[in-house]
Amino acid sequence: MARRSLSDEVADALLQRIVVGELPAEALVPGENELSAQHDVSRLTIREAIRTLAAQRILRVERGRGTFVNPLGRWASMDAVLRAVSEGQDDAATSLQLIELRRMMETGACELAAGKLSDEDLAGLAEDIEAMQAAHELQDVPGFVAADLRFHERILQASGNVFVAVMFEPLHRILEARRTQTSKVPQIQVHAIAEHRKILAALTSGTPGTARQAMDDHMQQTRDDLQTYILSAGAPPAPAPPAAAN
Repeated sequence: MARRSLSDEVADALLQRIVVGELPAEALVPGENELSAQHDVSRLTIREAIRTLAAQRILRVERGRGTFVNPLGRWASMDAVLRAVSEGQDDAATSLQLIELRRMMETGACELAAGKLSDEDLAGLAEDIEAMQAAHELQDVPGFVAADLRFHERILQASGNVFVAVMFEPLHRILEARRTQTSKVPQIQVHAIAEHRKILAALTSGTPGTARQAMDDHMQQTRDDLQTYILSAGAPPAPAPPAAAN
């Protein structure tokens, strides 16, 4: 592996300060002289680090005013966004947005996968569900999460669209962390197992529309469970998105 440059190391350190909230959105980033002294590097190295983060739209440079942190929604780096979400402050809006992203990707992937799954693929999905059931009975949260993720990854791969699988791969780390949080609730596990059985039945039928609807129902159940069991501490439920037209 190639050794990272000094400017990359400084850029990473600045990103970490942003991720943990030390430099929140719209905060003014310290000047070159201050950063140079903090990191014991040249001003040129600082400029290169700033350029790197500005290219990813994490920072913006305003002539005559300074360098500012952009809101997360403007960032152009998937890796940086995932790092901010996984290491930064966990909030309801981020959790719900993640489900919305999964909903857009996975319902389509499930529709594409219908009719393409071999008997071996379907057997693998069934094995994943039984592994989830066994982990639930043993109160084995890591085992439950692993089987759950494996089930969804099989469907993504079976969709036959290489872009879907590639786009979903960076989400694996954050999904594993979030699933571990939500799957600690036994009732959420029960709901997930039931929804996965419905998805398998729909995929076995080979009907794309039925498979898409089954996955969409699962995403809605996941959203409802997040609201009910994780985010409901005094906060009113967020309105559900409008149902897609048939």
